[in-house]
Amino acid sequence: MAASAGDAPPRRIRARCLIVGGGPAGMLLGLQLARGGVEVVVLEKHADFLRDFRGDTVHPSTLRLLDDLGLGDAFARLPQRRERALHVRFADRMLALADFGWLRPHPWLAFVPQWDLLDLLAGQARACPRFALRMATEATALCFDGDDPGGRVAGVLARDAQGSLRIEADLVVAADGRDSVLRAQSGLPLRELGAPMDVLWFRLPREARDPDCTHAVAGRGQFMVMIHRGDYWQVGLILPKDAAGAVAASPTELQARLHALAPDLDARVTALAAGGLHRLQVRVSRLRRWHRPGLLCIGDAAHAMSPIGGVGINLAFQDAAAAGNLLGPALCGAAPVPEALLARVQRRRMLPTRLIQRVQIELQRRVVARALAAGGPPPRAPRLARLASRLPVVRALPAWLFGLGPRPERIRFGAAGDSGR
Repeated sequence: MAASAGDAPPRRIRARCLIVGGGPAGMLLGLQLARGGVEVVVLEKHADFLRDFRGDTVHPSTLRLLDDLGLGDAFARLPQRRERALHVRFADRMLALADFGWLRPHPWLAFVPQWDLLDLLAGQARACPRFALRMATEATALCFDGDDPGGRVAGVLARDAQGSLRIEADLVVAADGRDSVLRAQSGLPLRELGAPMDVLWFRLPREARDPDCTHAVAGRGQFMVMIHRGDYWQVGLILPKDAAGAVAASPTELQARLHALAPDLDARVTALAAGGLHRLQVRVSRLRRWHRPGLLCIGDAAHAMSPIGGVGINLAFQDAAAAGNLLGPALCGAAPVPEALLARVQRRRMLPTRLIQRVQIELQRRVVARALAAGGPPPRAPRLARLASRLPVVRALPAWLFGLGPRPERIRFGAAGDSGR
């Protein structure tokens, strides 16, 4: 982004590693590297972390990473709700179809506001002398050696309240989400895998007579997820692709859809404040290559996940842990980080990403798409679902797949007690 006539030249900052995006992947990686003695700067375009309807399902795999960082007790003190099983509500009964109770040492999912978790990580990272978090600072463009877009990435241009910045770095990590600006400019090839649905998120008051657990509500033509938040429900209404906009524009239509799914909820739609609906356009995609010289993409910037299983935030944390372990020792030196090392991060994390996305796509195709295409009243519990709910080994399989997943990471570089090198 070139400066316009009359603009002051951009201020210059130098860092060994620059992380763009202060979400789960960016904050965890920043903390790891800073604890290991790496000079690291994290850019976050917002002024705070307070944004609703972000991924906040913290799986056992992530809880183990927090233990590795010595933050298990601090995390346990955050406001949260723990669920040992996930349920599906049919027209005639509620069934538990995933059981986390057999996992150790954390036999539950933790539902925690993402801003509280990010504040915890940021507070720990700020205690490291080589860490800097620049809030309200938006990266706008990649910089290249010799201003050659085909050359090595050498930093980013950014903008904050004081004007333009040029931040030079030996390594840039794009952790700026599924709409990554840096990925779009990188030339890295993106593969779109498709999704048949979108999600409309909103809050509804919770009443004493309601189920006391997080659960999904099965329907035909639509279904929804209801996350227990104490005195309210965080509701995700899953609709056919591109239908969410029309439903959001019509309170009557939303009330009718809720009445078809769960008649006890429809009257509560009147409690929705103006602007209380948030549309998530579901995409499933992944980069064919996550890196080029001087640049690595992780988290949603490398692979956008379906909301099925709530795994997006946890895969982002796993990416960060792997990147920190593999790149941290090299970043402690002064030499450029070789692209072969960036490729190792992708190789380690590509298999889990592909496997989880394959499961999500099959569930989208075989369950979600068929349910969204069907009509009629909500279904009774199928015989197969009733059988699965009675077999512990069947309930344990989705808990393992989404709760721990293939190739779960453990933090070595930047773990508890690592205060710099």
